[in-house]
Amino acid sequence: MLRLLRVILRSALSAIQTHRDLALENLALRQQLAIWRASGPRPRITRSDRAFWSVFSRVCVNWPHMLVLVKPETVVRWHRSAFRAFWTWRSRRSGRPTIDPKTSALIRQIAVANPRWGAPRIHGELCKLGIVVSQATVSKLMPKRAPRAPRSGQRWKTFLANHVPISMDMFTIPTATFRVLYGFVIIDHARRVVRHVATTEHPTSAWIAQQLRNAFPGDEPVPARILRDRDSAYGALVPRVLRSMDIEEVLSAARSPWQNAYVERWIGSARRDLLDHVIVLDENHLLRLLREYVTYYHDDRTHLGLAKDTPLQREIEPPDKGATILALPRVGGLHHRYTRKAA
Repeated sequence: MLRLLRVILRSALSAIQTHRDLALENLALRQQLAIWRASGPRPRITRSDRAFWSVFSRVCVNWPHMLVLVKPETVVRWHRSAFRAFWTWRSRRSGRPTIDPKTSALIRQIAVANPRWGAPRIHGELCKLGIVVSQATVSKLMPKRAPRAPRSGQRWKTFLANHVPISMDMFTIPTATFRVLYGFVIIDHARRVVRHVATTEHPTSAWIAQQLRNAFPGDEPVPARILRDRDSAYGALVPRVLRSMDIEEVLSAARSPWQNAYVERWIGSARRDLLDHVIVLDENHLLRLLREYVTYYHDDRTHLGLAKDTPLQREIEPPDKGATILALPRVGGLHHRYTRKAA
């Protein structure tokens, strides 16, 4: 009796399995027939057809024997392509985070409004707006520039930072009437703060000595040392005035502007940011421009050597202070300061 039940059970399972295979084969043939009728003599396999056979090959064991329109290798290739597409979709959020479109638009806006700015300057503005983005990301939207060759040993600005706290220098500016004016600047090495700026047409030693007295009045502490070059305009009066103020003068080598790196860098920045883009009318016009630039330099302009901060430590504005970003023109519109507008 037990053997008879086993035979009946096996026959029933075989019948069910055979019916399932017939149903799958019928489904496969119907699908291929539909493709043939819809496409004509040369059947066109669509994405839905490929997806059907990719799934069908995982369900039916004998699927290669049911194919008529394509080869089994083609179905295997379809399945592998679907596998790659699936995992590409699943891993689309991996890797580096995407940049906010508003941040990308702001970077382009700053770059267009300030064509003389590089990636460090733009990155400094973004830091002050509380926008977290790397300088490398900013540089992708900026023109590529050739990298500077690395230098070995101690640089002059490192030496000056450790030995001389302040320096001074003069520079020339042509005017609209082809005259030559002279600018005089005294800069602090620690925070790149401009202690004094002045202009003249005739830089005599008496005029320079008076500028030193104006820069260091009696009620303010004076530096221990000051660096200057060997310009003949200083004469013998300037060293006497410095000694009377208990300031030791340090002379740079002849024709060696790199030894006065901090003040030379400021002069170069003033030329690139302002003087190369204006026509100076007279001495008063030049003095007004330089004072306006010094204000911008102290309060707004981020400095690479100060970790993207300003000499007077500009406050960081986080995003919760306001979503709208305003561009405030500086130095007659040659530059801008970006700040958040409170809601």
